[in-house]
Amino acid sequence: MSAIVTVEYKTFFKQITERIYKARYDALKAVNKELINLYWDIGKSIVVKQEKLGWGKAIVETLAKDLQKEFPGIQGFSSANLWRMRNFYLAYNKNEKLAPMVREISWTKNIIILEQCKDDIRREFYLRTTKKFGWTKDVLINQLEAGAFERYMANQTNFDKAVPEKYRHQAKLAVKDEYSFDFLELGEEHSEKELELALLENVRKFLIEMGGYFTFVGNQYRLEIEGQEFFIDLVLYHRQLRCLVAIELKVGAFKPEYAGKMQFYLSVLNDKTKLSDENPSIGIILCKDKNRTIVEYALKDTKKPIGVSAYRLTEKLPRELKKYLPSPEEMIERIKYLE
Repeated sequence: MSAIVTVEYKTFFKQITERIYKARYDALKAVNKELINLYWDIGKSIVVKQEKLGWGKAIVETLAKDLQKEFPGIQGFSSANLWRMRNFYLAYNKNEKLAPMVREISWTKNIIILEQCKDDIRREFYLRTTKKFGWTKDVLINQLEAGAFERYMANQTNFDKAVPEKYRHQAKLAVKDEYSFDFLELGEEHSEKELELALLENVRKFLIEMGGYFTFVGNQYRLEIEGQEFFIDLVLYHRQLRCLVAIELKVGAFKPEYAGKMQFYLSVLNDKTKLSDENPSIGIILCKDKNRTIVEYALKDTKKPIGVSAYRLTEKLPRELKKYLPSPEEMIERIKYLE
């Protein structure tokens, strides 16, 4: 086989395998959608009968027993799951926005979101992000426990004025207010080097916590200017934003001078590293703690896109963060850009 034919065959083989993977994925999606539709219809039927005929709780128990006799060995028809179907239908049947979304993720993930989120805004956020980033059940649970919604809604950046409007909202999504590094085996007292090495040893979990679409470029990323060397702690690449992301790690509280240093790094990255078809680089300063007012002043007049986030070594979301959440109207506006 000639070299030309070999190259052509490899391209041909790749096209066929991609088509097979797509077909398998589409088949799984179709099966999942039909299962959700089935559970929706069962939930609706239970609600209708209870409302019209006055049937009480006993009907669910009776129906569960009879269905399990009729379909032995088939899971999903326990009384607990029938109650979930009923609650599922009641939660979404009057919501024209969310009703189509629930058919895009699995039943298990739907139930996790339904039972752990008590309002439609949070449910919409987790429905969209689960689909968008392909979260597994375990990742979804971790994101819920870590308060991904609150961290996204309360983030502090200067992106409103430093990022072009066409990808401003995607950039906001890329930066959380707080990151949970509970997967790191670090004590409360640790150095910046220890934090960096721990993140590198757990790079897959680190990228998941960052929120999706990130790939790892390097650590202690070297920049040279006029014979002087400078090193950025971590550099990632955001595939959707098509830009480099510089990350500086600080084990103490945020200081205003960190923003100036990050502006310097971003200017150099844009001039010396960024490709011509890529968007301008963004920066994330990760601190152990931050004063929100100081951060606001530090970012107020900066020209480069910078976000300042805190990190914690436990999953627990501090209650005080909730007071910084935007209004429900602003939440809805931000969530729609998850599409």
